Amino acid sequence: MQMKLTPVMEKYILHWGEMGNRWGVNRSVAQIQALLYLSPEPLPAEDISEILGIARSNVSNSLKELQNWDLIQIAHVMGDRRDHFQSGKDVWEMVTAIMDGRKRREIDPTIAFLKDISSEMEKDKHTPKEVKERIDSMLEFTEEVGGWYEKVKVLPRSTLLKIIRMGSKLSKVVSG
Repeated sequence: MQMKLTPVMEKYILHWGEMGNRWGVNRSVAQIQALLYLSPEPLPAEDISEILGIARSNVSNSLKELQNWDLIQIAHVMGDRRDHFQSGKDVWEMVTAIMDGRKRREIDPTIAFLKDISSEMEKDKHTPKEVKERIDSMLEFTEEVGGWYEKVKVLPRSTLLKIIRMGSKLSKVVSG
């Protein structure tokens, strides 16, 4: 029996697709992730295509991308030879997977690039001192952000939740 979307589910999936688009993720990829997050059962690609009205080839490519991000897994259903797909239901794990992926794909290569050109700048007599300082400043900042994330992600969830909830209190203490 194919899953039926309620109006609330449709709104959620459409919004998630819009947000994914703003974050630089293909709309279909984000909508499929949202559908699988909401779905109580693993779904085969054919059902995903039919429910969302997305071409089967687009669904296949999107499922591969979601698997590369570790956001979905293949599930096997007794009596059905097709692959079914499911998303984890834990928001913290989902957000951590997204953040890990973004760090691996965006922050880490940027740090490596900035280290390379910083090293190259040591021998460069033509690049103005101010430019070198700005690049080194960007490297330092990016390394700090990457290092901070690595330290924070291993904290217990309860500690992270306390830090998040502290919000403005922490800002007053640090700036005061």
